[in-house]
Parts: sequence; C-alpha cells; structure tokens
Amino acid sequence: MELNEFALWVKNRVNSFMQARLDAFDADAPALKEAMSYGLILGGKRSRPLLVYATGKALGASDASLDYAAAAVECIHAYSLIHDDMPEMDNDELRRGHPTVHKKFGQAAALLAGDALQTLGFEFASDKNSGLSGELRGELCAVLAKGAGFSGMCGGQAMDLDAEGKHIPLERLRVLHSKKTGALIRAAVAMGAVCADADEKTKAVLDEYAALTGLAFQVWDDVLDVIGDTAVIGKPAGSDEGLDKSTYPALMGLEEAKLYARQTAQKAQDKLSLLSLDTSILKAFAEFTVSRDH
Repeated sequence: MELNEFALWVKNRVNSFMQARLDAFDADAPALKEAMSYGLILGGKRSRPLLVYATGKALGASDASLDYAAAAVECIHAYSLIHDDMPEMDNDELRRGHPTVHKKFGQAAALLAGDALQTLGFEFASDKNSGLSGELRGELCAVLAKGAGFSGMCGGQAMDLDAEGKHIPLERLRVLHSKKTGALIRAAVAMGAVCADADEKTKAVLDEYAALTGLAFQVWDDVLDVIGDTAVIGKPAGSDEGLDKSTYPALMGLEEAKLYARQTAQKAQDKLSLLSLDTSILKAFAEFTVSRDH
C-alpha cells in the first residue's frame, strides 16, 4: 500500500472511531461536546495515528488494538493545538484552514475542550476493550504521559514561550523541538510497538527512527512557516517570525535548513534498515515530512 492510500485509510478509520466515542457521550454539556468534536475531528493529517498503525501493523499488532492507541495520541495532539492557539500561548486565529476553537467557541470552552480531550486520550489508552493486557495498557499510558508532559510536549511548549523574542543557540532549539514536537511523534511510534509487545531492541531502533523523523518534521514546519501559503498550510504563514521566535531558517538560513531537514529524514530511513520488517510506510512517512506543503 502506498503512503497516500494508507494515510486515507488511517484518517477514515481513526476519525470514525473517535467520532463514535464522542457521539456516545451524554447530552449534559452539548457545547463542550461540540467544541471537542470540532477540535478533534475537523481537518488534520493524522500523522501520529498513522505512525501508530504503521509501526504496529509492521510488527503484527491487530487493527482493533491499534485503534485505541491511535485515538489516544490524536486526542493529546488535538488538545495541545487547542491550547497552543489560545491568546495566552500563540494567539492564532486559524487552524487547519478554519477558525481556531477559542475563536469559534470562546476561550473558556476551548480550555475545557482541551482538558476533556487530554483525559479522553488516557481513556482510550487504558480501555480494556482494546484487547491488550493490563500491563500493556499501563505501558501505553506511561508512554503517552511522558511524551505529553513536562519531559515532553508541555516542557517543550514552555521552552518555546520562553524563547519568544530571544535568539537561542541551535542546540537549545533542537532540545526544545525534540520535546515540543518530537516527543509525541516518538510516543506514537512507541505505542504502536507496545501494542505488538515488541522486544526492547526493536523498540530502541524504532525510537531512534522516531526521534530523527520528529526533528525533520519540525525543521520542515519552520521552513513552511517561511515559504508556505496560508491557504495551504491552514494557519497564517510567517506566524513564527511575527512572534520573533528562533527557528531553523532564522538560525541556519533557509536553504541550509531545507538541506538539514532532508538529511535528517534520510538518517531516519537508514535506521529502519536494521529491522527485518516491512517498514516501507515508515520510510515513506519520513520522506513525506520533508516534501509536504502543509
């Protein structure tokens, strides 16, 4: 299966799975339910669920178990975007080509929608209906918590806010993005491996792949902020520059940043050659990270 075909399969499957859970909620807080659905389902590439499915399927995990892990990591990603867009953070008005949640529903609703999606992520990861053992479900929760928390995404976001208006060293920027963006990408790959109960050696190789892919992904995001079209990338182009953030193009130059992203993506693909698995989708995803226009 080609990457585009697989990505469409993932998007349709995980969207249906997540929407079914939202539809099953009671009607006591309809405005919150609507804001959650808007922030979770509307648009998005579903890159992190794709990594869960691609990793897990390569290792022999069932689609049914992977549904829960994929939905879990997407809920965490969606909550982070809702909060990240708010005035206290990046103050963005567009996300995925649509008004951000706080612009459409108000700041209080956006805050609660993000909170509820975060907890929903852990509901999915711990759900016994996945068919995974209690031990593996506990491991999924631990991986997700680490990727989303102080040592991962939230810590990276705090570093990002602190870096506004400052010119930070390249290594500091790399650490920042390894947490803000890379940690949840690493978590997605790790969760796919957990669903397959993979051995530690395999997990280690996959984690190296994920770390490199996450870095390439973020460097290319910085490139797109410079060269992208707002109508295509779904958020205002130049928003990082407007906040005076340190970015790879700002620190390295645009062309050097492009080259660095492509070299990093190639290193990620090379890591997969250490595994005796069909990792064609994972390799194609690494390549996609540095060829996409949004």
